[in-house]
Amino acid sequence: MSISSKKLILVMIAQLGPAIYGLAGFAAPASAQNVAVAAVSQSDSTAGSTTQSADSVTDDELRTRVRTALHSDPYFYDQHVSVSVENGAVVLRGFVFSDGDLQDAMRIAGHAAQHRTVVDYLSIEKVGRH
Repeated sequence: MSISSKKLILVMIAQLGPAIYGLAGFAAPASAQNVAVAAVSQSDSTAGSTTQSADSVTDDELRTRVRTALHSDPYFYDQHVSVSVENGAVVLRGFVFSDGDLQDAMRIAGHAAQHRTVVDYLSIEKVGRH
């Protein structure tokens, strides 16, 4: 192998290495401390159970959409997770069994909620380990 070939390989590794290994740095763990509910004044929201949004979905429709998405996921156990909508934000309460479950709950709810904020008030319960 010539020096220029070795140099080319080293340059490629130097450029790709941080990109490959650095991707994990973008996935920060989700927790209640990382997300805050934005305060919405009464004048900012509409009357009843609806909130202003681009797609005009009601809070009840949004809650149902997120509940259905959590329940429909074949790998997520949703029995201990409740969903509510407060000040236009989706709020998850209850408990899950691992960090991965918590991240799955946030991912599934965030996808179902589309552009809405998802607030995590979930706790992690380690079951069966004493």
